[in-house]
Amino acid sequence: MNFEVDLTAHVPIYSQLIDQIKHAIAAGELKPGDQLPTVRQMAADLRVNFNTVARAYRMLDEDGIISTQHGRGTFILEPGSPENTERLRHQRLARLARTFAAQAHKLGFSPDEARRVFEDTLNAWSAAGEPPEDN
Repeated sequence: MNFEVDLTAHVPIYSQLIDQIKHAIAAGELKPGDQLPTVRQMAADLRVNFNTVARAYRMLDEDGIISTQHGRGTFILEPGSPENTERLRHQRLARLARTFAAQAHKLGFSPDEARRVFEDTLNAWSAAGEPPEDN
């Protein structure tokens, strides 16, 4: 599993990492029992500060999503319930919507312009029966 961070985004790096791990779990790319890279390895791979990754892991641990076992590693926990998985999926969707809105604003679009483009995209997806490609 490859994680990436956008150093130019207005979203803190630890938050980007948390979102990506939650998304990978919700999408089934990470399953209960899977091991995450060590904090040091993740920090080196992403070229970010050790403390940034440690903060993300600590927050995920507090939320009951991962478990760090000293000397063994960091593992994805068994989801507490289907509701928890659904909650993660909805959190990721809400995050995508906020990112879309923030980027549209940054590009100078009004909320109405962004809404029209988004609705057109959803309508095309509905008509085609599959989502458009992400270019």
